[in-house]
Amino acid sequence: MTVLSARHRLIGIRAMRGLVGAAALFGLLELLTRAELVNPTYLPPASTILLTTGRILADTEFLANVGGTLLAWGIGMLIAMVIAIPIGLLLGASWRSYLAATTAIEFLRPIPSVALIPLVILLRGRGLDMKVILIVYASVWPILFNTIYGMREVDPIAKETARAFGLGRLAILWKISLRAASPFIYTGIRISAAIALILAISTELIAGGGLGIGTWMIANSETGVPRELLYAGIVVTGLLGLGINAVLVAGERRLFAWHQRVRGTS
Repeated sequence: MTVLSARHRLIGIRAMRGLVGAAALFGLLELLTRAELVNPTYLPPASTILLTTGRILADTEFLANVGGTLLAWGIGMLIAMVIAIPIGLLLGASWRSYLAATTAIEFLRPIPSVALIPLVILLRGRGLDMKVILIVYASVWPILFNTIYGMREVDPIAKETARAFGLGRLAILWKISLRAASPFIYTGIRISAAIALILAISTELIAGGGLGIGTWMIANSETGVPRELLYAGIVVTGLLGLGINAVLVAGERRLFAWHQRVRGTS
């Protein structure tokens, strides 16, 4: 068996285990409601929720709201990466810069993004701008700190060797430091991707913000629609998170196979 086929087999086994776990969860929920251990008024049967999920996935209005959430998520993630990666490279490469920025970072980092909603509404109103700003604020930190940690993990011998061969600072940063830190940066992006999705929908639930899954759920909850419709929205949110993570994991395997081999041999 080749290494590639063994890897595909391992991925298939993991996917199957995940499907079995999801089926067991939905089966348990179905059992709880059918046995009337939980009031079906508050928790509809899992089969009803799944059927409703399939129905709303064919609803153009709902899909437009999904697109609104993903648009805010994508813009926020892009801006967060543009901000966090260069700053992380600078702070990771220079202890003086890091020490100078520590106080400001530790002051801002603990502030919850949702606590900034009133301020952002006052400055930018309710809409896409509000969601993007809050997503950026929450998503910057994992990328920033993973970039800093990645820069500190760069092998100093590799940098000294590069200097001995006449490479300048920028060349060392690009060819040595950035390459070594890139797996850490990517891990920060994966963490931030989940945080960004949570922030997008949480902001929509709390403050609206134009098209979005959270806005759609709030609008439907106020009209007295069946509860399974709202649970279906939650299921779609989970599927979005699962899909985003799967894409990022696949990208990590493709981009950083060399890093996985190094870790496997260390």
